[in-house]
Amino acid sequence: MADPLLPIWAGLDVVPSGLLVWAADRKLAYVNDTFRRICDLPVSVGLSFDEFTFALARSHEVIFADEADEWAMGEIANFGVEKQSDYLFAAGAVVQVTQAPTREGGMAVTFTDVTAVKRNELALREAKEAAEATDEAKSRFLRAANHDLRQPLASLKILIYNCIREEDAHHRADMLHAMGVAASIMEDLLGALLQIGQLDAGRIQPRITSFQISQLFERLDIQFRHQAEEKGLKLRFVTPRGTVATDRALLERILSNFVANAIRFTEVGGVLVGCRREGKGLRIEVVDTGRGIRENERERVFEEFYRVAEERRGQKSGLGLGLNIVKRLADLLEHPVGLKSSFGRGSTFSISVPFGNIWHSDVGETDISEAIAGEFANTPVLLVEDDDILRGTMTQLLRRWGIEVHAAADEAEAIRLAETGVSPQLIVADYNLKTRTGVDVIRALRAVFGVDTPAMIVTADAEPRVLESIREAGLPVLIKPVSPPRLRVLMHNLLFEPSLVKAPGR
Repeated sequence: MADPLLPIWAGLDVVPSGLLVWAADRKLAYVNDTFRRICDLPVSVGLSFDEFTFALARSHEVIFADEADEWAMGEIANFGVEKQSDYLFAAGAVVQVTQAPTREGGMAVTFTDVTAVKRNELALREAKEAAEATDEAKSRFLRAANHDLRQPLASLKILIYNCIREEDAHHRADMLHAMGVAASIMEDLLGALLQIGQLDAGRIQPRITSFQISQLFERLDIQFRHQAEEKGLKLRFVTPRGTVATDRALLERILSNFVANAIRFTEVGGVLVGCRREGKGLRIEVVDTGRGIRENERERVFEEFYRVAEERRGQKSGLGLGLNIVKRLADLLEHPVGLKSSFGRGSTFSISVPFGNIWHSDVGETDISEAIAGEFANTPVLLVEDDDILRGTMTQLLRRWGIEVHAAADEAEAIRLAETGVSPQLIVADYNLKTRTGVDVIRALRAVFGVDTPAMIVTADAEPRVLESIREAGLPVLIKPVSPPRLRVLMHNLLFEPSLVKAPGR
């Protein structure tokens, strides 16, 4: 006689879950095709539940927390008990196993593949934890930034108040120097915050070129020589002949941080910058004879706003952002960063950079130095700046350099100056003017003069798209707040050595 349940059994073969039905005598009464696909176990009708459980425990198909036989004994004791659990298979699948008693005293067990669901749950949990960690990091970041900005700002406000009422020229000069230091600290912090913001937004894209590492060392020597001499330190560069392939500007930022930190934390001795061959590249090392870093702080120095204990107690501390920027820029470039330190004896920071192709290197490229140079006596300059206060302070600065300044608030006023006979040798224009960009104003002025008068842009807008539009116009650009030495060097080069000025991207 045909099995009256045959149509039902046939229908159960196509359900997405595996199914085992055990009779009251603990013998297997039914197994569907889905189970055979999920579990590679020899099961057949008539197999006892005990045999099946021990076979599953000892098959190494499933990973159990307990010993195999111990787990099997527990499952056998729970025959007919309603329960649910997840099995982790050795191949990585997660199967949800649900058992429930039948009316006849047996038991039905389903096996459902929930791997995708579990992975999604894990991904969501990890994303939630990452978002919470990011929020906490941002809150900590903003609290620290707020604190570090308020300190020099508070000092600056007090100094300004006292300086207005100070009659002694010597004391006033000391106050002005202190004001300059406070403004410099704020400028450093704002610049670091901007770069970290750009890194967070993914807006910094490396531009890989081949260049002589000697060019970079020369720039670093010029930048830090005076600072080292003021502390009585010996700063030495051992310049290799190697060519490297990386983003030149980003590598310079990394090495600048290394050298600045080395000088800051070294009181006696000196700083050595050199290279070692390492596989298919160079390991650039900055070695100092400074205070060193304790072992428990060596990983943390690369965290945002982290400062070693000695630095936190000092009168003049860093911002705690430099090495974090170094680490993130190095990760962006995929260049390993290293740190070796002996507390009380010194530290060695390093970065490994691949070799470049010497035939493709920019051996003749000259960059703008921050060294003060040039002579501007009676040089006519047209300044276009719509901020009244900044236009006034810029005018005063340029006049102290002997420049004949013609200042305008907008394009219309600049055109009127040009039409009344002003013939500048240089145009300095803000980018974000009220109705036009500085690039547009420079084009209009050049059309009036009939010549491509040397010109430059200054801007507080460091958005990549803005800088790219300035580069496309072939104009050099300085980011506000503008360093007077950098401004003077660029002006000197535009007026007297234009071959040294190469618009970025050109």
